[in-house]
Amino acid sequence: MATEELPPLASDIKRVVILGGGIAGSLLAKSLQFRADIFLVDPKEYFEIPWASLRAMVEPSFAERTVINHSDYLTNGLLVVSTAVNIRDNEVLTSSGRWIAYDYLVIATGHSDHVPKTRTERLNQYQAESEKIKSANSILIVGGGPTGVELAGEIVVDFPEKKVTLVHRGSRLLEFIGAKASKKALDWLTSKKVEVLLNQSVDINTASDGTYQTSGGETIIADCHFVCTGKPIGSSWLKDTILKDNLNGHGKLVVDDNLRVRGLKNVFAIGDITAIPEIQQGYLAQRHAVVAARNIKMLMSGEKETKLATYKPGSAIAIVSLGRRDAVAQLPFATICGCIPGMIKSRDLFVGKTRKQMGLKPTLT
Repeated sequence: MATEELPPLASDIKRVVILGGGIAGSLLAKSLQFRADIFLVDPKEYFEIPWASLRAMVEPSFAERTVINHSDYLTNGLLVVSTAVNIRDNEVLTSSGRWIAYDYLVIATGHSDHVPKTRTERLNQYQAESEKIKSANSILIVGGGPTGVELAGEIVVDFPEKKVTLVHRGSRLLEFIGAKASKKALDWLTSKKVEVLLNQSVDINTASDGTYQTSGGETIIADCHFVCTGKPIGSSWLKDTILKDNLNGHGKLVVDDNLRVRGLKNVFAIGDITAIPEIQQGYLAQRHAVVAARNIKMLMSGEKETKLATYKPGSAIAIVSLGRRDAVAQLPFATICGCIPGMIKSRDLFVGKTRKQMGLKPTLT
C-alpha cells in the first residue's frame, strides 16, 4: 500500500490526533481546537447524538438536529475522513495510506457501526427507516437492551395500532442495569400491548415471507424487523499495533486515572473503548472528553503530572426513554418509571443541551 507522509510537526504548537468522531471524540476535538493542531480521523463526515437515533427513526425530521457535520463545530482543525489501521511511536496510519504524526494521541473509536459517510446519506437512511415503520402493520424487534426497548417505546407511542413483538435472549430486559428497572420497563411495554418474548433468540437469516422462528419454537409474523443487539467494540485493529498489550480480555483499552493508556504518557483513550468499570452511557463519555481535554491542555502547558485531573468511574445512573413522555430511571436512591424521569430525558433527549455543549444553537433556524 502506498503511503503519504503529512507535513512534520511544528515546533511551537502540539498536534493532537483524535481517532473517532463519536460523542467523546467530537467533544474533545471541539474543546482543543484553539489550543492545539487538531486532526480528527473519522470514517464519516458527521457526528451523531447516539441516544437520539431511535426518535429519528419514527420522526426523520428530528435527525436534522442530531446529525451534525464535523465542520459545523470543528472550525479550527482538520478532518481526515478515513479510519486508523496502525499505530507506531508518534504516528498513526490511516486506511487511505497517510501517516499522521502526533504529540498526543486519543483513541475514541467506541463501537463498530456501519453507517453512511455523509450527513445527507444518513438523513436519507432515517427517512427510509421511517417509511419502513409507517408501512408495516407488524414489527419485530430483536434485542431487549436499551436500543430495542427505546425503539419499541418510540413505535408504540407514535403508532399504537401497530403490532410490536420484542424478542430478547436474556432472562430480563435492560440487563445492564438493575432488576427493578427491567421489571418497570417490561410492565410499561406490556401495558402498551408489546409482546415481549424472553430467553429466546431469532435467526433473521432463516426468515421467509415475513415468518420468523424463535429458538423456543414460536412463530412470529412481521412485516419488517429491526436488529437491536450490541455492536462490537471498535478495537480489533489495535491487536496488531503497539497497543495490543493494553487491551483486556474484552477488547477494551486499560487506562489509568488520568485516562492515559496504561504505561504511556501521551496516548489517551476515552468513551466506550475504555475498560473503566462503569455503565456505558453517553454522558459518561462526555465526561471522559472533559477530563482528557483538561489533562492534555495541562501537559501542553508543561504542568506537573501530579496536577493532572483524575477520572472517577460514574455511578450506576441510567435513564431509558419510553416514548415521548415516559422513561425508566435507575437512580442512586430509587428506581422510578413514568412522566417524571420522562421530563428529564424523553421530551428532547438532551439534544438541545448537547448541541449547546458543541457550540451550536439548540434549535435550527
